[in-house]
Amino acid sequence: MVLTLVGPRAIRSLNRKYRHKDRPTDVLSFSLKEKGPDGKFYLGDIIICPEVARKQAHKQGHSLLREIEILTIHGFLHLLGFEHFKGMEEEEARVRPRLLKNYRGDKS
Repeated sequence: MVLTLVGPRAIRSLNRKYRHKDRPTDVLSFSLKEKGPDGKFYLGDIIICPEVARKQAHKQGHSLLREIEILTIHGFLHLLGFEHFKGMEEEEARVRPRLLKNYRGDKS
């Protein structure tokens, strides 16, 4: 999995090209689910726009880092095959605390 941070112009261009929506968005996921040349399994790419994430974080009353963590988990679930309205929100709520603990290195 590759995580890339881009500006609003770049994510708008990708959103227009792949989702036919001509506006910036917070996160995009591109699933590959295949082995790379090194033989390692490659899930795909997650692309996040920190500027959009910053606005969302402000509206939600938490930090930019927290919003990027949330968007990363959201994108990761898309890479695993979850889709909106098909159990993704429930799964996201269920796994988010555990993934955040692991992400932050908390072993308890």
